[in-house]
Amino acid sequence: MWYFLVLVSLFVLSGPGLAQDLPPFTEDCRTDAYPPPIKDKVQTYVLNLDMAPEDRWTGLVKSKTDEMNNLIQDIKDLVGIFINETEAVKYLDELMAPLADTFPSPYDMELKGIANATGIPLGQIVLYNVFYEVFTVCTSIVAEDKSGDLFQARNLDFGLFLGWDTKNKTWALTERLRPLITNVDYQQGGKTVAKGVHFAGYVGVITGMKPGILGLSMNERFQLDGGFIGIIEWVLGQRDGQWMGFVLRDAVIKATDYHSTLAYLTSVKLLAPGYIILGGNSTGEGAIITRSVGTKADNVKLMNPSNGTWYLVETNYDNWESPPFFDDRRTPATKCMDKMTQTNVGFKGIYNVLSTKPVRNLLTTYTALMHVRDGTLDTYIRYCPQPCFPW
Repeated sequence: MWYFLVLVSLFVLSGPGLAQDLPPFTEDCRTDAYPPPIKDKVQTYVLNLDMAPEDRWTGLVKSKTDEMNNLIQDIKDLVGIFINETEAVKYLDELMAPLADTFPSPYDMELKGIANATGIPLGQIVLYNVFYEVFTVCTSIVAEDKSGDLFQARNLDFGLFLGWDTKNKTWALTERLRPLITNVDYQQGGKTVAKGVHFAGYVGVITGMKPGILGLSMNERFQLDGGFIGIIEWVLGQRDGQWMGFVLRDAVIKATDYHSTLAYLTSVKLLAPGYIILGGNSTGEGAIITRSVGTKADNVKLMNPSNGTWYLVETNYDNWESPPFFDDRRTPATKCMDKMTQTNVGFKGIYNVLSTKPVRNLLTTYTALMHVRDGTLDTYIRYCPQPCFPW
């Protein structure tokens, strides 16, 4: 909701001439972006689920401590807008740290292990993880080719209005996030049981895959009773719901089939609203689950290739409503998917769609490509040369 309100305010305050004054943020559908540069491919960290929870992330976060500290400082600066910095740190360490004990296993011990490995106060690690529940702006796609094979992809956009660099014309928090991106290979008994894309230090899943079974991603949904309310209620002791990132990680690791996971994600009680984009490994297995806080699914939009719905696109707005004019990534993504045609569904075609401005924008930190049937999850760090939305 913060994102929506600030964008509206900027347009209102800027006056009716803003649209004419903006640079050309849009471009024709890209056909030349794939393959991406090898240097931009994200490395993989093996997370051994047989290890004690407090030790699982040590190898990754120790090497990323400086980057995590820099990002957390930016988050603290955001908190500092509302309260004095000294009070903010005191609040984080004295009130947020105990919340780790209220998280379900193994997440409580994983967060404590990350704090111990990095030396970053536990309260700040908790805030870092909670932050992603309500600040994830994205574009997600699931598409089926002519043979019935499914492909999924997403752009993860993050960092709007969090530190504008006037010299480089970039968002500071977005730049902080890129060095933290890593693929995680969840292994148990020496075998891969799931894959995910993480920011080092964040233990939930917002992009993940169960090889051979399904893939999923989560986009933020803007509602007045959104994730902030759930967080506040949790802090105050009302804990009647589950954290989105934890739910999705559990779902992707424990998934046995597409349909039971679809039913679970449609009804599980959540602390924050969101769009869960789900794709399976057989024809027609694609869905956008529009979730409110609690157990309510406001809508489930299903893929139906036999009726011409061979792909689904979700950004950050209800798919049965028109997106706002000031943040319409859905229309260009849809246009480019139609232009690509079902014949060309695959990593190349979808990556080109996600590389087209404004689908790709200054907030885009990574593009993830998933092919469930063969278990491939490739992730690439993304940049957007100016002129590029937003600003």
